[in-house]
Amino acid sequence: MASTTAIIIFLILTIISTTTAEIRFTKIQSDPRPIIPFDEFGFTHTGILELNITNLQFSSPNPDLTKLGFFLCTRDSWLHVLQQIEDGEITCALQSNFITQVLNFNSINNKQQQQQPFSFNHFFPHSVSDQFTLVFANCIPQVKITMDVRSAMYNLDGRSKTRDYLSAGITVLPRVYFLFSIVYFGLIAVWVYMLYKKKLTVFGIHLFMLAVVVLKALNLLCEAEDKSYIKRTGSAHGWDVLFYIFSFLKGITLFTLIVLIGTGWSFLKPYLQDKEKKVLMIVIPLQVVANIAQVVIDESGPYGHDWVTWKQVFLLVDVICCCAILFPIVWSIKNLREAARTDGKAAVNLMKLTLFRQYYVVVICYIYFTRVVVYALETITSYKYLWTSVVAAELATLAFYVFTGYNFKPEAHNPYLAIDDDEEEAASEQLKLEDEFEL
Repeated sequence: MASTTAIIIFLILTIISTTTAEIRFTKIQSDPRPIIPFDEFGFTHTGILELNITNLQFSSPNPDLTKLGFFLCTRDSWLHVLQQIEDGEITCALQSNFITQVLNFNSINNKQQQQQPFSFNHFFPHSVSDQFTLVFANCIPQVKITMDVRSAMYNLDGRSKTRDYLSAGITVLPRVYFLFSIVYFGLIAVWVYMLYKKKLTVFGIHLFMLAVVVLKALNLLCEAEDKSYIKRTGSAHGWDVLFYIFSFLKGITLFTLIVLIGTGWSFLKPYLQDKEKKVLMIVIPLQVVANIAQVVIDESGPYGHDWVTWKQVFLLVDVICCCAILFPIVWSIKNLREAARTDGKAAVNLMKLTLFRQYYVVVICYIYFTRVVVYALETITSYKYLWTSVVAAELATLAFYVFTGYNFKPEAHNPYLAIDDDEEEAASEQLKLEDEFEL
């Protein structure tokens, strides 16, 4: 049983994504779990951990306090702890020599132990540079723990000794997000100028594309300020609300834009087919639910009972949305190919939509890179360079936006938007040759 629990906890520690590690307030209520993981944080040699425990109570009187406490552990060292438990060398994670013990409840003053509930504070300087997870261990199966925990992990920055509440690997993210927001505001200016200059060939989709870029720029700007505020104070103080709002709107509009472009809406036809409408009716609510759940998951942290389950469920929802937006493109190409054999105009549309195949491939590459490659990069990269996975994701997103804007810009002779009579005739001839070849 102990080894099974240890394996599950190892999976939890593996799945945990990098958090901003702001000051956390955690309420544990009658919790029997042997291991409760808190936030993960990248310490430098000037790291500090502050714990404020209040309303601490035990379900059983006079428990063995040597088997209760907090410790810090890296993912690599946790493998050794698992092995020790599996081999029977230890029965409790607190007994391992591969962990950094922060606080053993046995050190609590005896007078405090006689009064329940009771409270205490603990200050722990940490000079080992690495990525650690704060974990609470309860090695007494019959005892349930109730407590309110305020945890604050930070590094002292340079000679000024100012507190930096961002993990060592992501402390540069405020500047990264701000720089990318400037780039996107530059793209907005270029796109607005292009729409004004080519206003005779502007479609509704072009205005929708402008809205997507605006929301992306605002999202990055709010995220930069959110991370900057957390870096200085340890809390977001409202900036996270704006970030979540723009992130929510940006996610919905981006998925909608991909569906609209992929089906040729506004370029090829002013309407959507029933199948395509159903895809949007599925994707948009799923995106709403996924974004709301992501907020809840990020705010609650990995100490929640169902944190891992919800993380996996909404990762699956995101994957489903990514797959669903690809179907309308395939459907449109198939339908137009069938219609093109009897309708000359459909042949023109077929040539146009065939060009969308390139966009189809780019969408797949974008989804694969941002959902798989970036996660793999985050997993294998040293904790000091976790910001590189964010940069990689943002560069991929920027490249995708630029590619979309360049290929679907308002232009009279854009091959995606216009085919002249000669090309229509050539398309019809090509279809005749294909039919003769098949015969």
